[in-house]
Amino acid sequence: MIVVNSIDDIDSKEYVGIGLTVGNFDGLHLGHQEFIGKMVVSCEQNGLLPVTMSFKPHPVMILRPQENFLINSYEERAHLIEALGVKYLVEFPFNRDVSSLPPGAFLDRYIISNSKVRKLFLGFDFAFGANKSGGHLFIKNYCKDKEITVEFQQQYFINNKAVSSTTIRDSIRSGDVALASRLLDRPFYLSGSVVKGDGRGRLLGFPTANIGELAGRVVPSEGVYVTCTYYQNKKYDSITNVGKNPTFLSSDTTRVETHLFDFDRDVYGEKIKVEFLKKIRDEKKFSSANELVAQIKVDIENAKIFHGQV
Repeated sequence: MIVVNSIDDIDSKEYVGIGLTVGNFDGLHLGHQEFIGKMVVSCEQNGLLPVTMSFKPHPVMILRPQENFLINSYEERAHLIEALGVKYLVEFPFNRDVSSLPPGAFLDRYIISNSKVRKLFLGFDFAFGANKSGGHLFIKNYCKDKEITVEFQQQYFINNKAVSSTTIRDSIRSGDVALASRLLDRPFYLSGSVVKGDGRGRLLGFPTANIGELAGRVVPSEGVYVTCTYYQNKKYDSITNVGKNPTFLSSDTTRVETHLFDFDRDVYGEKIKVEFLKKIRDEKKFSSANELVAQIKVDIENAKIFHGQV
């Protein structure tokens, strides 16, 4: 897959035109996967180049910045979209000027200006322009005389419950990572480079790898989780604490600290991916280091039972 910033940067000369889907696609959940998958199949059947346009940064991060929001990094989102068979990803640079454009102006300037766009695939609740003023009826009428057909996605449900990025964020924030994983059709994960912590885990006998680069990412509620960690394409059973280490620290910074089982390497500066499988307990303040160590041993035992090691 090729990543560009504009539809005009796409080479589609081997195709009769472009099939374009537009959306934020944060998380690439089951509804996104079904919709983009259908778009790719439709494009293949009609000689169109399958293209996805997404926004970078996510509009919310410009209009209503939040610390605990993005399900995936933009790099992760690109990898997930590529796996669905998309040939080009347009990471459209979003800013406040773009947010204020009327829907017709956005369509004319950034989509219809490319005469090779033949079909638009849009989500059930997607709208163009300032305040999402360009809804389904507007888009269909606007494209009708421009030889562009429009197909809208139906809302995706599981067990009569709508699947949405909002629901997934809420479940992660509440610690229900199992529900988030079902809606994502994969374990919810955080990835990034390992940064130096205070080294206390190693002193206690349980060294941890601490993920940095989490600004803007949605992070599970404070507590201890059963996890799996990937390092250099190898999978390790693990346990992860999300929180502020109240037994030792007085800090407002939330840390994600992972103890990998049967692993003893210095991985500072290297990339890891941590999949969250189940929350074991909430974070708490212990009266002593010995009490904390005893609880960590119980947590590890519970995690190993979950992993089938016991």
